[in-house]
Amino acid sequence: MRFCLYLVLTLSAASLQAQTIKLGELNSYKVFPAFLEPYKKGMELALEEINAKGGAGGHKLELVIRDDGGTPGDAVRVAEELIAREKVDLLMGTFASNVGLAVANLANQRKVVFLASEPLTDKLVWEDGNPYTFRLRPSTYMQVAMLIPEAAKLRKKRWALVYPNYEYGQSAAASFKKLLARAQPDVEFVAEQATPLNKIDAGAVTQALADAKPDAIFSALFAVDLQKFVREGNTRRLFAGRPVFNLLAGEPEYLDPLKDETPEGWWVTGYPWKEIDTPAHRRFRDAYRKRWNDYPRAGSVVGYTAVYSAAGAIAKAGGAGADRLIAALKGLQVDMPFATIAYRALDHQSTMGAYIGRLAKKDGQGTMVDWRYVDGASVQPPDAEVRALRKE
Repeated sequence: MRFCLYLVLTLSAASLQAQTIKLGELNSYKVFPAFLEPYKKGMELALEEINAKGGAGGHKLELVIRDDGGTPGDAVRVAEELIAREKVDLLMGTFASNVGLAVANLANQRKVVFLASEPLTDKLVWEDGNPYTFRLRPSTYMQVAMLIPEAAKLRKKRWALVYPNYEYGQSAAASFKKLLARAQPDVEFVAEQATPLNKIDAGAVTQALADAKPDAIFSALFAVDLQKFVREGNTRRLFAGRPVFNLLAGEPEYLDPLKDETPEGWWVTGYPWKEIDTPAHRRFRDAYRKRWNDYPRAGSVVGYTAVYSAAGAIAKAGGAGADRLIAALKGLQVDMPFATIAYRALDHQSTMGAYIGRLAKKDGQGTMVDWRYVDGASVQPPDAEVRALRKE
């Protein structure tokens, strides 16, 4: 009898230990397929690797993936369904910054941990930061700060800005103006073009910027808006003799479609996947290409690292549960294809960095040259400034 009771207890404990933990992933797959299709492949590769090795601390992981429609309202509805109907243990994902902010607000209300993998707005971990939200990618402030030293070296006085007119673009523009003015007090911002997302009137925007006669240009455009802007800018010679700095334009998702229209000399943040030859990146790149018969994009790295971050938190916490996951995520270190990163306890921002470099053309295709990796920990504002911004 004692043996039977012992066996039952042992089997129950083993069953509990092997309990599947659900990760509720929501993202704008139909709206931003260039980034999010590789992102999904990166997630699935990580999930397969983790479960093949016994799971996260012995727990098998399951991804429950939903499209969030690309709008805050749809995203909140989908997140509610993941929490209430699918009983997910953790929310993750989102792409657009306004969508990420809406889901973060819901996570705070529902007391569910939200690992925001992609949205870049500074508000996510500063002004609108909350105990339940953590962010993987380097923010707009961080990515702008990576480019500021190169911009300030040029001593160009008159700058024009162009960006998509929603939270990400507005945040990027505000950070650029703030940080460049700090580094170069005599700078002037002579034109600003805030364009509808995915609906840029590239001819009118290009002409307006040219009319302002700037010495240099800062852009936060990406995807189809970037392609149209580059085409018009090349045609109208907007970029001739003018330095341009562009967030994200060195990421394969947005660089590859430019092909022989790639504007040479632009300073960008991006991902030179062919050239990075560290052991960690080689392992990731080879595994990704073997699994998908395709090359990795920036989204692939983000999706892969997001799942490994969730798994690391679950293993450290010994399972699910919001309070335990929050405690585990604070200070959590994750080995990713670029470097080892950590999630800051101060503001829940990871120290994931990015590569900066210049655009060039090789064999009719855009590429990054003169690139280097910038550690995200090196481009954070002072802790006192973060504490003042974070209202939590």
